[in-house]
Amino acid sequence: MRRHSAHPPQPAPARPDETFTVTFDGRRLPALSGQTVAAVLWAAGVTAWRDTRGAGRPRGVFCGIGVCFDCLVTVDGRPNQRACLVPVRPGDAIRTQPGTGWADARPQDAGADHE
Repeated sequence: MRRHSAHPPQPAPARPDETFTVTFDGRRLPALSGQTVAAVLWAAGVTAWRDTRGAGRPRGVFCGIGVCFDCLVTVDGRPNQRACLVPVRPGDAIRTQPGTGWADARPQDAGADHE
């Protein structure tokens, strides 16, 4: 049985006394140190930040553990970041991601288009 060699980012505890701002599609959002991108977006009432490649259907968090790839988002120009795993950093520019994030991405790299 083959195991993945890459390890997901380790969560950091949220610290309510350490607040900063990130942007989502140009909108300023408050964030706490240790929160994931998904947690910041959820707290702001945002539930979808990607469209599927085929039908353009909205997607956000589905599994919440980095397995399903439904929560892909672009962070600081880097596409295909799993919002449920990536911790926010001060000044992050988070953007809605269309489809796979780039035209030549393979399905195993960009996640399935769960329709």
